[in-house]
Amino acid sequence: MAQPLAGGVSSDIWKVELASGPIVFKRALAKLKVAQDWRAPVERSRYEIRWLRAVAHIMPDAVPRMLAADEDRGIFAMDYLLPQHFVLWKKQLLDGNVQIANAAEVGRRLAVIHAATASDPEIPAMFPSNSIFHEIRLAPYLEAAAHRHPDLSVALQQLVTITARTKRALVHGDISPKNILIGRNGAVFLDAECACFGDPAFDLAFCLNHLLLKCLVRPSVIGLLLDSFFALAERYLAGVNWEPPQDLEARAARLLPGLMLARVDGKSPVEYLTEEDAKHSVRQVARKLLAAPVPSLALIAEEWRRELK
Repeated sequence: MAQPLAGGVSSDIWKVELASGPIVFKRALAKLKVAQDWRAPVERSRYEIRWLRAVAHIMPDAVPRMLAADEDRGIFAMDYLLPQHFVLWKKQLLDGNVQIANAAEVGRRLAVIHAATASDPEIPAMFPSNSIFHEIRLAPYLEAAAHRHPDLSVALQQLVTITARTKRALVHGDISPKNILIGRNGAVFLDAECACFGDPAFDLAFCLNHLLLKCLVRPSVIGLLLDSFFALAERYLAGVNWEPPQDLEARAARLLPGLMLARVDGKSPVEYLTEEDAKHSVRQVARKLLAAPVPSLALIAEEWRRELK
């Protein structure tokens, strides 16, 4: 028996019941399931498969176990992680169940993956996928936001240029609470379709952005969400050993406002921000920080805190 699984916009994902238990099959889609016309090369599955294999060697419990894969056809099978043992981090956060330790562990694990791949000379050749990363991350997020905000197009294009030319470690590209399961042994990362050898600051900024945005829909736990923001950033930066941590933090701090703006005015706006007042708050802070960048993530969090008061 097979049934489709919900939650993603970029792939067909099926749960298949076998005699030995359930497994998951995944296949990339050429046209993503979003309101705007957003197409992406299906060969991205090749690099998701390689990302899962690479991370399984570094930290096996940070990814589902892969059972079979066909890089040429863009399909693979992996373990189905039972919902009684794993909870989606996005659901936890939107339910107001904010545990700072989960954010800290996400940051720690992400830093371990980046550190291991930054020192692996074989990784760059395994991930010649920067053009795909541009098509499915930089263009629909930062460049699309620039079209909506032409007065900020220079600042946003600079972020595209800096991110594209910075190659330090294996980047997941979609480190979001919707792609992270929380289990007994820590965080499990899913959906690495955007994987490339690039700027690890993108992964950090991409995830931190979601902790800020969720403050708008869960005001009762703003303090915990901001504490989670700091915990994730601090644990991550403590593990940065491939470059000066302050350099990476500065790039993440420059990227974060652009990603904030992209999640309301890019091709893939977050579905939980529906009120215009909430979108206005995001635009207000993002525009200010894009016009006058700050060098640290703490300064962004403080600016966001002031906006929420």
